[in-house]
Amino acid sequence: MKTVKRRTFIKKSMLVSAGVALGAPAYIKGYAQQQPSDIVNVAVAGINDRGGLYGGSGHTANYTKIKESRVVALCDPVDYLFPKAIKDIEDLGGPKPKTVEDFRNLLDDKEIDAISIASPGYWHALMSIWACQAGKDVYVEKPVSWSIDEGRKMVQAARKYNRIMQAGVNRRSNRVSLKAIELLRDGVIGDIYMGRYTVYRSRDSIGRVKDSPVPKGVNWDLFRGPAPMIPFNENHFLYKWHWYWDTSTTEFGNNGIHGIDRVRQAMNKNEHPVKVACCGGFYAYDSDQEVPNLEVATFEYADGSIIELEVRSLPTPGDTQGLLWLGTKGYAMLGNSFEAFVTGEKPVAARTGQNPPVSATGGRGSRGAPEPTLVITNEDLPVDTRRDELSKARIEYHFQNFIDCVKSRKVEDLEADILEGHLSTSLCHLGNTAYRTGRKLTFDGKTEKYVNDKEANTYLARPGGGRKPFNIPDKV
Repeated sequence: MKTVKRRTFIKKSMLVSAGVALGAPAYIKGYAQQQPSDIVNVAVAGINDRGGLYGGSGHTANYTKIKESRVVALCDPVDYLFPKAIKDIEDLGGPKPKTVEDFRNLLDDKEIDAISIASPGYWHALMSIWACQAGKDVYVEKPVSWSIDEGRKMVQAARKYNRIMQAGVNRRSNRVSLKAIELLRDGVIGDIYMGRYTVYRSRDSIGRVKDSPVPKGVNWDLFRGPAPMIPFNENHFLYKWHWYWDTSTTEFGNNGIHGIDRVRQAMNKNEHPVKVACCGGFYAYDSDQEVPNLEVATFEYADGSIIELEVRSLPTPGDTQGLLWLGTKGYAMLGNSFEAFVTGEKPVAARTGQNPPVSATGGRGSRGAPEPTLVITNEDLPVDTRRDELSKARIEYHFQNFIDCVKSRKVEDLEADILEGHLSTSLCHLGNTAYRTGRKLTFDGKTEKYVNDKEANTYLARPGGGRKPFNIPDKV
């Protein structure tokens, strides 16, 4: 007979007693139980990757499965993406959405309550600002902006127009992450003097590709948006725009943002660093790529504490990512579980009677490595019936939290208000600027400008806010 852990048995028993069906997704096709006034009508902008089905975890998938929302419109300048996106929504039980090519055509649509933005990152700020001005709430993917100036104006727009704006740093909504951050802020390893995030995502070479005619069904002008206009090139299209300076925030913004956001959150850094340095380069491949595939940045804060970020897009042995904090009483790591190593305390194995799980950071991967003194996994957390419902339906809590706040109008309940997204994304911008200038920079967080460095300040915004008519306004 298979042994069932006591905690798992209790968890399942509580769900059944609460009337939750364990076998079926709780929230799919739940429109019949909702009044029309209870439904948040969402338009999704950018459906090629994260904005679409995305293996069941993308924007359209989540808003279709959440019982208080539905997808009423899709927006993308690549019209051959629409048929699959529509079918995916209908297969999940949602109604057929309308489709538009130009984002501006969503703004005056009175049926739309909120816009969820998963377009290329260089479009995020302008779409968010326009949406706020049109009275729409916003969910915007990470990185929230292409530049520091854009991020600040997104915050200003959300405040000026009283809009809910959630930043898509969704991993901070993970329950183990939330508990880890709570413990770290409470001093489980003492005062934290350094935090570090590493993320290794091996990427193939994009090679070298010549310009070509614009494919049928592609509005290249809209695709480029605020970025400078160039001839059509497959290496600048769809996902590959990530590898060029005029559209990219490098892997710092693409994947580094997820971890650096939680490192900063746990260290309670609600301001910008005062100094930043970065090194790296582009290695191994012969291709058109402009941005580095290895970057290592160090951010120094006014109190002397340090945050480090390393991204690598090359083949790497061992674990692919990990978060580490060093404190005056020990150190801690966060992967699939949270592990703390506190000086003078006994290993957790003596408390649990079982070997604790190995962290995604590989902290105990070597022979003779110490055992943690505290381990937190999902099983160690209190039963949360609603979270379990959402998980069963494969709904990401970060999206549900956004819809909840759209309905309640409580900005303070957002897991990642746009200001949080701006502070974390700015770390990526600061690191990239230090890399591009090749020197250590001093930053004034109050003015959000580099100190006595004209060259570095040219990276704070696009000239004129970008290519007209897709330029960021001087005032929102």
